[in-house]
Amino acid sequence: MKTFEEKLQAYAELTVRVGANVQPGQVVYVKGDIETAQLLRLIVKEAYKVGSSNVVWSYLDDVNTRTKYEMAPVETFSKYYKWDSDKLGGLCDEGAVFISIVSQNPDNLKGIDPKLIATQQKTTEENVKHWRNCLSTDKNSWTIVAAPSKPWADKVFPNDENSVEKLWEAIFAATRINEENPVEAWKEHNARLHEKVRHLNEKRYRKLHYRSAVTDLTVGLHPTHLWCGAGSKNQHGVDFMANLPTEEVFTCPARNEVNGVVSSTKPLVYLGNVIENFKLTYENGRCIDVQAEKGEDVLKSLIDSDEGAHYLGEVALVPFDSPISNTNVLFYLTLFDENASNHFAIGRGYPFTVEGGKEMNREELEAVQVNHSLSHVDFMIGSADMDIDGIKEDGTVEPIFRNGNWAF
Repeated sequence: MKTFEEKLQAYAELTVRVGANVQPGQVVYVKGDIETAQLLRLIVKEAYKVGSSNVVWSYLDDVNTRTKYEMAPVETFSKYYKWDSDKLGGLCDEGAVFISIVSQNPDNLKGIDPKLIATQQKTTEENVKHWRNCLSTDKNSWTIVAAPSKPWADKVFPNDENSVEKLWEAIFAATRINEENPVEAWKEHNARLHEKVRHLNEKRYRKLHYRSAVTDLTVGLHPTHLWCGAGSKNQHGVDFMANLPTEEVFTCPARNEVNGVVSSTKPLVYLGNVIENFKLTYENGRCIDVQAEKGEDVLKSLIDSDEGAHYLGEVALVPFDSPISNTNVLFYLTLFDENASNHFAIGRGYPFTVEGGKEMNREELEAVQVNHSLSHVDFMIGSADMDIDGIKEDGTVEPIFRNGNWAF
């Protein structure tokens, strides 16, 4: 039986060696909340062990973030310091790898004016376009992992004095840290997901039809779409794993070819707010109606943040019978919850999900219906009763999912 310290060390090694796959001489940028300091320090040390030339690190703080929203002048949220975007852009140009440790309190910004949050988000995204483009086209390697904060753990395991310990164990289980050799376990998992990717790319489906008790949606796929999953490669051909954990295979929908109604099956945590039980209606790709039992104003603010946020940018398939789903833990963190459920993303599409997309400019991507937006926000729609059909160009219909799981 591994001790907690041994598991945490293995987690740091997995993050550096599989997630980021740091190469000798490479610069690494690591950021995380102040409550993740123990893990962040191990990641820094592990990065140097594998030969990083320099590890740049920074801490976030949920408490200070909320204080800013409560006390700063309104005009502050439209201001961005150029030195910050210059730092991120400079690191990209130097070939750095980016590691993010997420641990935010899902309710941190509850009660804050959604318009203020949207202004801050838009200001940030408009000023980090170069960095965002480098990551979305896989020019630079990047990975996201998680570590518990006390507020997050208490949300997942309320009224439990051992909430942090329980959340750590759930994270270790989801990331295969409990396996005898986590690195090898991830290589095997990666290979299994790539088999699904190969099958779907050979099929060349023109549409997907989603059906469940609360969803009836048809999603067009451009003829040049590419399914992707698990590991990616950066511009130098180096493998990396953008999300730890991951259970999905994904592609981009044809921007203007989404029609019908889709309903959430798990809460969406967006910028410190929890959005629950929502339904989106799409017509010719564009969202024309938004309804939510909780957080509707926040969700509408997201979708109205720019024109591209009215469209979908990603379609991802995850079986209902999967390791994270089977824990029956609602993580209130998209990194985990999206890997327990089929999901879509509001907003920006990934260029690498179409043939030749990494080399295309914005106009060329728009021509093959890859959506452009400042936002990319995943929301979960999978369920045990969901069926998905693949529809070929000639109208042939084939099952992809039945009762929430793979049909092939």
